Amino acid sequence: MPNFPVTECFSYWRVLELGSRDIIEGLVAPEHGGPSPLLSSYLAHWNGYHYWQRAQDGDWLVLVHERTPARERWWLHAALFIAAIITTSVGGAMFAGAVDPWRLQTYLHPRGGFTFSLPLLAILLAHESGHYVTARRYRVNASPPFFIPFPAALDLIGTLGAFIRIRSPLFDRRTLFDVGVAGPLAGIVVAIPVLLLGLHASTTWPGVETARFAHQFARFNGDPILIGDSLLFLACREVLGIHGMVELGPLAVAGWVGIFVTSLNLLPLAQLDGGHVAFAMYPNAQRFIARAMWAMLIPLGLVWKGWWFWAVLSLAIGRGRLEHPPVIAPERPLDARRQLVGWLALALFLVTFMPLPISG
Repeated sequence: MPNFPVTECFSYWRVLELGSRDIIEGLVAPEHGGPSPLLSSYLAHWNGYHYWQRAQDGDWLVLVHERTPARERWWLHAALFIAAIITTSVGGAMFAGAVDPWRLQTYLHPRGGFTFSLPLLAILLAHESGHYVTARRYRVNASPPFFIPFPAALDLIGTLGAFIRIRSPLFDRRTLFDVGVAGPLAGIVVAIPVLLLGLHASTTWPGVETARFAHQFARFNGDPILIGDSLLFLACREVLGIHGMVELGPLAVAGWVGIFVTSLNLLPLAQLDGGHVAFAMYPNAQRFIARAMWAMLIPLGLVWKGWWFWAVLSLAIGRGRLEHPPVIAPERPLDARRQLVGWLALALFLVTFMPLPISG
């Protein structure tokens, strides 16, 4: 175990080795609170990241040092991203009116391919980069985003999304919360402007009767598909003064997908983003929240069968469990600012949730 001189400023401390990271957690001695010039000097020369945590017994300081950063296969991430551009461009072209997904012209269809694929991938990249950048700030061993290309003819959009791999344990609830919530917040910041621009460019059909949960549709491969509502989507329509049935163009569909992905990730299940946030805020209650949410997906599957798929997928992600795995040091709660952000994340889930996302 390496020796860290900064510990002389602590009344109590412990040092943990988590993979390639050394974590020093210490209760700062009263004479070094503030911090003192000596502690300030140690922090100024600390090779890593540090943060403070307030508690009833005093100020705790957590310092993270990374001995050896992971070597990443950046070529693989780049190759998957390029492949996702191709497959999502096919989906965008088919939303723009192309009817043959296997012809070369479809990949570069001027009215849709890149108008859909680039904004959609920007949303997904922002989401996963939020996770990745935050994880690396805490020196968590996390991979860059993996994009999953998929034939657009099978899933409409040409991708199964993106993800990062977290390859080391998370130390405390603050780290878990920050990493978990950063993705949805970063993604929605990009998704909302994309949706507003797309709605502004879409076509309105005032005389066409709307469905109960869908006031818009898109054409894919020439066939109309009803696109579901969320409170956020309806708010964007109101901001632009749009009423009646709307035919969404490729850009608007990309924004809608971004909002839908945000909602799915905020489900408080297993190791989805919503599960991270719920566990970080209320570790003892997360299991009950997850079970209640999972039980709701079963009747919701009668409205849209995709909810049954997500019920099964959440179990697969959690290896048969809906509960979130523990962190190393769960004892200290989140501060008031993070509690507020957590409730904002819940509100974001509610306003992006769609009972019936799509229907034929």
